[in-house]
Amino acid sequence: MLNSFDAARLGHLPLQQADMIKRRNKVLGPAYRLFYEEPLHIVRGEGVYLFDQDGRPYLDAYNNVASIGHCRPEVVEAITRQASMLNTHTRYLHDLVIDYAERLVGTFPAELSQVMFTCTGSEANDLALRTAKHFTGGTGVIVTQLAYHGVTASVAEISPSLGGGVPLGQHVRAVEAPDTYLFSGEDIGARFAKAVGEAIADLKRHGIKPAALIVDSIFSSDGVFCDPEGFLKEAVDLIRAEGGLYIADEVQSGFARTGSAMWGFQRHGLIPDIVTIGKPMGNGHPIAGLVARPEVLQAFGDQARYFNTFGGNPVSCAAAMATLQVIQNDRLQDNAARIGALIHAGFRELAEKIELIGDVRGDGLFIGVELVVDRKTKAPAKGVADQIVNGMRQRGVLISATGPRGNVLKIRPMLTFNEAHAQQLLMAASGALENL
Repeated sequence: MLNSFDAARLGHLPLQQADMIKRRNKVLGPAYRLFYEEPLHIVRGEGVYLFDQDGRPYLDAYNNVASIGHCRPEVVEAITRQASMLNTHTRYLHDLVIDYAERLVGTFPAELSQVMFTCTGSEANDLALRTAKHFTGGTGVIVTQLAYHGVTASVAEISPSLGGGVPLGQHVRAVEAPDTYLFSGEDIGARFAKAVGEAIADLKRHGIKPAALIVDSIFSSDGVFCDPEGFLKEAVDLIRAEGGLYIADEVQSGFARTGSAMWGFQRHGLIPDIVTIGKPMGNGHPIAGLVARPEVLQAFGDQARYFNTFGGNPVSCAAAMATLQVIQNDRLQDNAARIGALIHAGFRELAEKIELIGDVRGDGLFIGVELVVDRKTKAPAKGVADQIVNGMRQRGVLISATGPRGNVLKIRPMLTFNEAHAQQLLMAASGALENL
């Protein structure tokens, strides 16, 4: 596990913290994990900062859930106002639910005009698979080698990043991620399409009709890959030629995160058949969903009813409406592009003096920094990413790590970062890197 607390270190922690972890383990069970060598006890959030029990602030450069700031006043007020009037489900008419749905689909290409609400991104991807199977009559799903798409039974089996203890389904094929660093100089679109084509052929060889290619548009768990623009087209053409659908998982890359576009898939000049959304949608309030072509949802709706007690409830929609209004009114997509460019430039400047940095990539405020022991061989700096993550945590800045080789710093600052926050992030990174 990357950036994970090791229980063997329990005896090295202060007594109060160790006791809290013991209590947590006893009541929550063994499956949960904690971040960092020395776990954080967070008691408050405000703006781009989290505060521990001693009042120490930590710059949150990883949280894309409360993406417009912790305890954002407009969202808190919208939740409070709606909760004081009514909270119920979508089997009653409610103006706010419809108003939000209309405003949300207005941010997508016209072809994607219908939304179905869930509570979590996992549920959204689960529902996307159900609709894809209804529409195509197939069951085969193609994902990337370290993809994460959620934790329901059907979605966990298409999430290789969950590890060997959660086996992939027999109808699932995992393909090599479009690694533009390891395979620089190659046509990455053609390479990825070749892998997808081979997966399609293998599914068919085993009598499995392909239903969908689902990819996280920023390939977050695979190491953060978004360039060159348009490289996904060949692979998408292949799955569609077999009657399958292209599902864009925008849970991590959506809602202005990438700066260059509102939605990550837009970098590739493609219109997906289904787009799944979640995490930042309600700025911390549990709301998610999918947006799709009407003909895809028609096939599902003709055969099945859909109802989710809390999916799209008025309080969640109030939170989501306030969040979207802030993103649009405060031009946070432009801010993500501008501040993201500053952070990218800062890491490239660090790379001129720190040989560990092999590559800096990403889009907007989603950044991957790959660490290597040798720039020529691109051999991964094993274990170093965790050292940097913990070194930055000691310096009051929170990030994480990712990638199949565990050597990529995963940086997702809040959309409200400014120049001073960017400099604080870069100074902490510089200190942690130079300390090695």
